[in-house]
Amino acid sequence: MHKVVISGTGLYTPTESISNEELVESFNTYVAQFNADNAAAIEAGTVEPLAGSSTEFIEKASGIKSRYVMNKSGILDVNRMVPDIPERSNDEPSLLCEMAVKAAHQALEAAGRTAADIDAVIVACSNLPRGYPALAVEVQEALGIEGFGFDMNVACSSATFGIQNAVSAVQLGQARAVLMVNPEVCTGHMSFRDRDSHFIFGDACTAVVIERADQAVCEHPYEILGTKLLTKFSNNIRNNFGFLNRCDEEGVGKPDKLFVQNGRKVFRDVCPMVAELIGNHLQEVGLNVEDIKRFWLHQANLNMNMLIARKLLGRDPSAEEAPVVLDKYANTSSAGSIIAFHQNQADLPVGSHGVICSFGAGYSIGSVVVRKH
Repeated sequence: MHKVVISGTGLYTPTESISNEELVESFNTYVAQFNADNAAAIEAGTVEPLAGSSTEFIEKASGIKSRYVMNKSGILDVNRMVPDIPERSNDEPSLLCEMAVKAAHQALEAAGRTAADIDAVIVACSNLPRGYPALAVEVQEALGIEGFGFDMNVACSSATFGIQNAVSAVQLGQARAVLMVNPEVCTGHMSFRDRDSHFIFGDACTAVVIERADQAVCEHPYEILGTKLLTKFSNNIRNNFGFLNRCDEEGVGKPDKLFVQNGRKVFRDVCPMVAELIGNHLQEVGLNVEDIKRFWLHQANLNMNMLIARKLLGRDPSAEEAPVVLDKYANTSSAGSIIAFHQNQADLPVGSHGVICSFGAGYSIGSVVVRKH
């Protein structure tokens, strides 16, 4: 089978950003209005009062300081608190396609490739804009790529699972090169009126070019030494929005149609699973933890990343060993670990080993071990 490399990455970052201070001001204004409007019911004990948020709480709980968003005004509007993103006609490129194309151009340029060199497109993300036609086929058409495309969803692990699918296609000769993209408008599937989650997510899109090692033309590709995937069903992170919602009118407005999680349970469950999977994966490819120069971990929560790295290394990781981007981007679901890789890999010397790892709803965990050429 062919050896496979990552030859280029790309990142689309929205132009608008919301700081913790701005988010807290909007949220606390909403809380004050809610408590005032429901004062009698709260006094009678039939309605629970809402608690305010704070920048200190957000940063301590997550490490997040700000987030990029596709629309700022709608989120901060206390009477709306939802992104204001008008629906597009079928004759226009969808929003997620537009994001994917912008990230893809960067990745193609970094790889020294054009659309003519790509044989397949994989769109791997947490939330797709529609049931069909596949977003990947729309992106393929927009870029002028011949071949095939398909969508896939493994929540926050979609990118690493997408890389594995791309690797298989290249290894088996189904494609010379694959473009894998991760458009995430996470702010569209969360509640900005929920104290425990209103700060978690941001928006972004990443892209990766994966191709045969013997055909790569970029200066320093990263050879993919192995991929390892794991899933275990859990309801602790869930989003019940789907096409069957319309069949139960009473359930349409329930909060479980947006992102919901039991954060403490997720923390306890997932961290040891991730550390164990990475450790086992390194053994399978003949490496030790000491051989790894960089861990590009899923950017969901700083405390989770530090604990996972600590379990692997036996000590706290340095900023170079486990780079952080969630302070500025927040949780961008599948895009997070790829943003970390995109922004923190050029400085590594040739021969360096690293691990791209994502984890999230499912539970799902994906590990990609790479070596710089």
